[in-house]
Amino acid sequence: MTIFSKIVAGDIPAYKVAETLEFLAFLDISPLTEGHLLVIPKKEVDNLFDLDDETYTGLMLFAKIVAAGMKKAIPCNRIGVTVIGLEVPHAHIHLIPINTMGDMNFANPKLKFTPEQFRATADKIREAL
Repeated sequence: MTIFSKIVAGDIPAYKVAETLEFLAFLDISPLTEGHLLVIPKKEVDNLFDLDDETYTGLMLFAKIVAAGMKKAIPCNRIGVTVIGLEVPHAHIHLIPINTMGDMNFANPKLKFTPEQFRATADKIREAL
């Protein structure tokens, strides 16, 4: 069971911003920018491109809805999208509020936020949805 499956099961807490029966969006706890979040299928599949077509397209549509809320809640030029998938063997999409291309460089130092700051960011995005 992956750490993401444990979040889905409620065994590990997360700063959730959106959830359906099939998908979940929550803040990355090692963000590149404020509002950086992960969008996952609840179904545990390692590689994004191994998802069945219905789950894959549903995940992308869910990410689009979440990104629209992020854009309203977090001042930025756009919402960057990346799929790396090496950190956790569970398909996931990074949605990252960006102002420059460099904002999406995973070699950058990760930001540190307090639990209160994470909660406030999650609340802002949830309210914008």
